[in-house]
Parts: sequence; C-alpha cells; structure tokens
Amino acid sequence: MPDPSHIVLRPARQTLPLVLASPHSGRCYPPEFIAASRLDAQALRRSEDSFVDELFDFVTAAGPSGDPDDPDSPGNIPALGAPLLCALFPRAYIDPNREAYELDPTMFCDSLPDFANTRSPRVAAGLGTLARVVAGGAEIYRTKLHFAEAQARIEKHYRPYHATLRRLIDETREAFGYCILLDCHSMPSVGGPSPRGSIGKHKEPTAGGHDPGPEGAAFVLGDCHGSSCAGPVIEAVEQNLSNAGYKVARNVPYAGGFVSRHYGRPGEAVHALQIEINRALYMDERNFARGPGMASLRADLRRAVAALSDLDPAQLISGDNRYG
Repeated sequence: MPDPSHIVLRPARQTLPLVLASPHSGRCYPPEFIAASRLDAQALRRSEDSFVDELFDFVTAAGPSGDPDDPDSPGNIPALGAPLLCALFPRAYIDPNREAYELDPTMFCDSLPDFANTRSPRVAAGLGTLARVVAGGAEIYRTKLHFAEAQARIEKHYRPYHATLRRLIDETREAFGYCILLDCHSMPSVGGPSPRGSIGKHKEPTAGGHDPGPEGAAFVLGDCHGSSCAGPVIEAVEQNLSNAGYKVARNVPYAGGFVSRHYGRPGEAVHALQIEINRALYMDERNFARGPGMASLRADLRRAVAALSDLDPAQLISGDNRYG
C-alpha cells in the first residue's frame, strides 16, 4: 500500500546525481485538522508552498504536450532523470523541515518529554514541528493539543518522509559517488516586489516568522552560509538564474532549514541546497491559483537544475571545494 504521507516521482531511469524534495507543497488537509482549527481551509493554506512540486516535476517526466515544430517547447523536452519527493501532508499540519520534536509547550495540555526542543527560534516564532500559527501570524488551534497527537503525526508523516529522503540520498550517492539534494520552497512576495531587476532593501520579518526576503528577489538560495554544499553547487544555480534575468539572493533571510543542515554533508559527498522562489512569479497568492508565468518559470528552473550536471564530480565527491 502506498505511504499516505508522501509520494516519490521517479524517472524511468535516474541519470543524474540529484534528489529533489518538496516538503511544503502538500495539500491534503485532514478533516479532523480543519475541524480543530479556528481557521477555515483557505486560511490554513497561507503557509503552503503551493504548486512547488509541479514546478520541479520536469526531473521525472517531460512537460505537457507542446508545439511539435519547436524543439524547446516544454512537451518536447525529456525528463532530466532524478527523483522528486513530495510531501502530501500540509506544512501547517506537520513540518518536515524541522527537528522531529521542535514543539511549543504552550500548545499542549500535558507535559512534553524532556527530549523535546522547546526553545528553538522556530518554536518561538510559532513555527515548530507542529506550527502554532500560519503565515501572517493567525493562531491555528481552537484548544490545546495532547502530546499523543504530536507523536501520532510524527510517526505517521514525519518519520516516513525522512526515511524515504534518506534512502533516496543514499541510493544516489551509492550510484554516482555523490548526491546533490535540492530542497524546494516558495516565499511570499509581500507587496509584490518585481522579480527581475536590482534587489531592493531588506524587509523586516512578517508576523508568524515569515520573511519575504530582499525586496524584489526572485530567488533566495541557501547553503547554510557555506556549510551544506560545495561552492560550485550554489554558484552554478545562481549564475544560471542570474543569466536568465532573475534577481538572486544568498542565505538572507533563508539560509536553509533542518533538511539542509541535517543532510548537507559536503565532506561525505552529500550537498544540500535550499531554493526559495518568489510566489509572484508563478501564482495568484490571494486565491491559491496557478498563474500564467508557471510554464516559463518551470523552463527556467529546468535549465538551472540541468546546469548541475556540468559540475566536476571530483569536487563534489571529495568535498574539498566547499566555498568555490
């Protein structure tokens, strides 16, 4: 029986040393979760990285049917040949980009175990493994939860997701000698900054701990300030996107979450890069609808990801070129 927590989209054959993950694009909201929330189903989606899984599914399959006379039409571009892991559960329900037990004790009616991390900055912002708020700062729950509820979500959703991610990374490193993990996210535009042109002033974090990044940035690439991947990895993606006309920032305000910090081990030939995409590029944020820019963005992302196949494997296997 398929695991209800996530799906893995696989190409017919993996030809690249890449694993892609979309931890926050899940949109299967359990009815009991909605019933327990003081927010409606639409408001709960504010923390969702809507459609990011669709933006990156070119690694497993060609695009929709295109113009047969145009070799660059999406439908005529083959899959790159890498697996894509997609969470099905929503981020507001449980967040796999956190430690397993980053929990806010004020959310629970009983005591938390001693091993729970109750003091992290993510917990303080209301964005622990079980979030207290959605983007914008609105409280999620009507009443306090029992720890057993958190434990059930961790066992049913969080742990299977991470077990699969670990397996994909290990399989890829075994087959190619190294693995590049791309952790794929989106960020709110907040005021609709222009996604192309010069980067403006940095904005203050919004309520709920969400920060739109440098004003006007189309992408924020995070390598945990040089510790989660070798320099050529972030440089290749940054250069490709910049050459396409996008404004690209590094590490501010998104340096990389738990996934990047936990799995990114350049010295062990595992390189993790977090990618944040400005939602104004591809969707109607108010109505959670796909926008007209989705196809062109998807094509640009494909070229940026494909550029990673041109890197020198020797630099990535040895992990001796972390800073470029």
